[in-house]
Amino acid sequence: MIRLLLAEDQVLLRDALQSLLQVSEEIEVVATTGDGSEALHLATTEKVDVALLDIEMPGLTGIQVAEKLKESDTYSGKVALLTTFSRPGYIEKAMVAKVDGYLLKDEPIATLIDAIKTIDSGKQVVSTDLQPLLFSLETNPLNEREIMLLHAVKEGLSTEEIAQAKHLSEGTVRNYLSSALQKLHVTHRHEAVRVAEEKGWM
Repeated sequence: MIRLLLAEDQVLLRDALQSLLQVSEEIEVVATTGDGSEALHLATTEKVDVALLDIEMPGLTGIQVAEKLKESDTYSGKVALLTTFSRPGYIEKAMVAKVDGYLLKDEPIATLIDAIKTIDSGKQVVSTDLQPLLFSLETNPLNEREIMLLHAVKEGLSTEEIAQAKHLSEGTVRNYLSSALQKLHVTHRHEAVRVAEEKGWM
C-alpha cells in the first residue's frame, strides 16, 4: 500500500482527488492539507511514501516543500509536484530540486494513479504534455536580489519605499532593477514583473 500525502489548497479539488485516488486499492491517502508548511510537517511525521504537492500553496510553495524534503534526513519518501502550470521556470526549479514527478492536475485519474505507482517504484515521471518543455528550458537570468526587488515592485512599492524596506540606497535599487529589465528585455519594471512571473522565475 502506497501511503500518500495530498497537499492542494483548493478544497473542492483536494476532496475530489482524495476520493478518486482512493479508488485504487494500492493507494491510501493518509494525510491532506492546503498549506505548504503543514505539508512539510505531515510528510515527515505520517510515514509518507509519496508526497503529492500543489505548486502554489500558502505557507510554503510546493517547490519549497520539495526542496526541504529532498534535503531532509527524516524523510525517505518520494516527492511529486501537481500543477496546472506549464511554465518553464517552474519545471527548471522542479528539476533542480530533483523531484520524482511533475504532473498536471487535468490528467485522467487512471494516468495519475499509474504515475504515483511508477514514482513509488523509484522512477521519475513527467507528464507527457510537459516533456517538450524539458528540451527548451530557459535558465533564470535573475539573481536573488533582483527577484527580491521585483517582488517589492509587485507589491506596489516605490523606489524610495523599496530602499527603506530593504535597507539599500535608492541608487542601488535602481541599478538592480535596471539590470533585471535588461536581462528580461523589457523597458518597464511592471513589465519585468509580468515576464518573470510568466516564466515562473519569481
